[in-house]
Amino acid sequence: MNKFTSLMIIFVFLGILGACAGQAYACAIQDRACILNLLEQNALAIDHDSWRDQTLREYAKTLASDNQYDKAIAVIDQIKSPDTQALTIRGIGMAVAEHGLDGKDYHNIFTKLRARSDKITHPPSYAIALTYIAMAQAFADDDEGAWKTALDMENDALRHKAFGETAEIQAEKGKYKQAMTSITYIESEAYRNKAYSITSKLFADAGHLQDALNTATQITNAYKQANALQYVLDIQKPRELDRD
Repeated sequence: MNKFTSLMIIFVFLGILGACAGQAYACAIQDRACILNLLEQNALAIDHDSWRDQTLREYAKTLASDNQYDKAIAVIDQIKSPDTQALTIRGIGMAVAEHGLDGKDYHNIFTKLRARSDKITHPPSYAIALTYIAMAQAFADDDEGAWKTALDMENDALRHKAFGETAEIQAEKGKYKQAMTSITYIESEAYRNKAYSITSKLFADAGHLQDALNTATQITNAYKQANALQYVLDIQKPRELDRD
């Protein structure tokens, strides 16, 4: 065997190895599991912490959208930043809320999300994670669960914020009674007035004018109540002049 033939054999062999390696990472577009595995491999190979965390966050949200809830929650352990962990919990929770599961399934998943949130040692990020869980529960119509999650928050300002955002979600769903219940949990008058103002606007925008009016009249600040009432009137009968 001459030198040229030997070189040709080596090149052919290397070509076969390259083709096999390529096949190992080739995914058919219909094979979503293969693509997800490839995405995970790339995410974990990223050296930059922030980029890796962001990529894993989106990967976890995609898993949740594909009903792979336990696997999605497990991805959080690979994320270093507490803030990104909280955002990942939000993404998973909102994906779950869109799936129309029954109450028991929702309860099981949100219980797991809550348990994972309890591992976050950075207090602000932990509080934010609980806020996101409460919001996701409200989206999923698990109002009792949303209230319980928010009540567990120790920081007053963040707890009030959680109840306010829960009320906003309930208002967007046209759930007046539930939204008002959420706001009554807010101990601060200033936060409560803000929540009533935003919720009244949401009811008005959705065409629930009586609910908007009833909400507006609960505002204790005269200026804010006047603005809320004016907004309801403008939605009921738009003026020709734009509001300032």
